Amino acid sequence: MWFVLPALALYILAMLYPLASGAVLAFTDWNGLSAGWNFTWFDNFVRVATDPSALRALLNQLLIAITFPILQNVAGLGLAVALNSRIKSRFVLRTIFFTPAVLTPVILAFLWQYIYSNNGTLNSVLELVGLDALKQSWLGDPKLALWAIIIVITWQYTGYSMVIYLAGLQGVPKEILEAAEVDGASKFQSFFKVTFPLLAPSVTINIILSSVIGLKVFDQVYAMTGGGPGDATQTLTVYQYLRAFNYGEFGYGTAVALVLALIVSLVSALQYKFLRRNEEAAS
Repeated sequence: MWFVLPALALYILAMLYPLASGAVLAFTDWNGLSAGWNFTWFDNFVRVATDPSALRALLNQLLIAITFPILQNVAGLGLAVALNSRIKSRFVLRTIFFTPAVLTPVILAFLWQYIYSNNGTLNSVLELVGLDALKQSWLGDPKLALWAIIIVITWQYTGYSMVIYLAGLQGVPKEILEAAEVDGASKFQSFFKVTFPLLAPSVTINIILSSVIGLKVFDQVYAMTGGGPGDATQTLTVYQYLRAFNYGEFGYGTAVALVLALIVSLVSALQYKFLRRNEEAAS
């Protein structure tokens, strides 16, 4: 216990105390600057549930949290299968695909903001190949902006899931695959009947991590659009930041953050329970 105490003290100071303080402030009208505040009890939470802007931000956040994990895991698994082969450049390609995952999200967001701009790389390439009709205001069109951001997030973190799936693929016993081949299974059948069920632990890790990232995403949205145009790309994370720091409604912003934390915890717990059951069934 004596060896645990220093780490436990640091954890309490850096994690539990700020969490408890934030939970208290969520029930107040603190503006972030004044020395005192008044308890408003559940008024902030009622406002979160009734404010159209907050509900729109929640829907956008959930859309990212649903579509991003699907796209990331499908792309990551595809890359892992492709790079689990014996092609000579597989190690270089693994590094290239994983690199975006370790780069700063804000830097990548500004890079993609230029790519998506009206005179940026994407529209220039489309014009170069004669597809002028497909040129768009990618971040200026409310119907396209959120999807453009989802593509950026997927591009950044696909390499992360690829590495986890690669580790899972390399742990699949070759004897089982050889037995399936002897029994006459095609490569397609061998993958979906043998390999994929054995990747259940990797699937669990990737889906939970990508869902949490989707529910917490902030940097890319704020750097690329600031929540615009209008509130087309405003997520709950951006909404809470603007309310707390731009409008001086720190208590309300903290309440939004607490609601988001509860959503993340609930979604993660349900996913873990469901995916663990699938792991047990697969084993």
